[in-house]
Amino acid sequence: MTESTALSHFRCGYIAIVGRPNVGKSTLMNELIGAKVSITSRKAQTTRHRITGIQTIDDAQFVYVDTPGFQTRHSNALNKTLNRTVTNTLTASDVILFVIEAGTFGPADQQVLDLIPKNVPCILVINKSDRVKDKAVLLPFAQQIAAKRDFTAVVPVSAKLRFQLDNLQGEIKKHLPENPPIFGEDDITDRSEKFLAAEIVREKLFRFVGDELPYTSTVLIEKFEVEGDLRRVFAAILVERDTHKSMVIGNKGERLKDISTQARLDMARLFGGPVYLEIWVKVKSGWADNEAGLRAYGYE
Repeated sequence: MTESTALSHFRCGYIAIVGRPNVGKSTLMNELIGAKVSITSRKAQTTRHRITGIQTIDDAQFVYVDTPGFQTRHSNALNKTLNRTVTNTLTASDVILFVIEAGTFGPADQQVLDLIPKNVPCILVINKSDRVKDKAVLLPFAQQIAAKRDFTAVVPVSAKLRFQLDNLQGEIKKHLPENPPIFGEDDITDRSEKFLAAEIVREKLFRFVGDELPYTSTVLIEKFEVEGDLRRVFAAILVERDTHKSMVIGNKGERLKDISTQARLDMARLFGGPVYLEIWVKVKSGWADNEAGLRAYGYE
């Protein structure tokens, strides 16, 4: 078979992963592509950007787009920007994965479902299905949700345990258009190392500070230098108040040290080389409600 013949049967397209906050969208994308490009946290509303994860298998390239969870609380500029990102992604996708949590479907899930265009193939993904003790309740629950719209498939999965992810990928592939690949076969994301560095620091921030810290905190990479295999990363954590700053730094700087150590180790794994990381904490009140400021910090 010639290369042009092979490419004529190649499938490639964009797959939007949508759902309310904290249903496991980022974990699902990371496990599907086999690399950590989207940050995860038990704290809801961790993903803030449109993040692309790429996987190329044989005759298909899957371009996954992890979206922020659709925000139904607070109407500041940040949340309006996040919701605009979700709706723009939906209209530009070839396939949509609507992710819900097994056994749970509330008004926030319905709000996301109502946003999904009727003319795009949509797969219902029931995540965290391993947590349902009585498996007999899973089928009626799936049938109840499946009746809400004409889904192209219903797939219960556990992203964390990789349960049924191959089946899910098989269902997605059926609906990808015949296109040549958009990215190189070894690419795993279209995001820069600088962007990924900021996301890794933000993940550790939420992991170590948790619910104490308002989710409006963010991370800005002030300098990113590459010298051979070594990356030098200078990051600023932006918080809204002095009390938040002391939360992040912790007793005798221990918390900030933990954030830095874990972020540096994750970066070294992802970038495949040593990382020198310095982090400062800065107070910048009102940044999350300033449209111009949001664009300066990389929000679309």
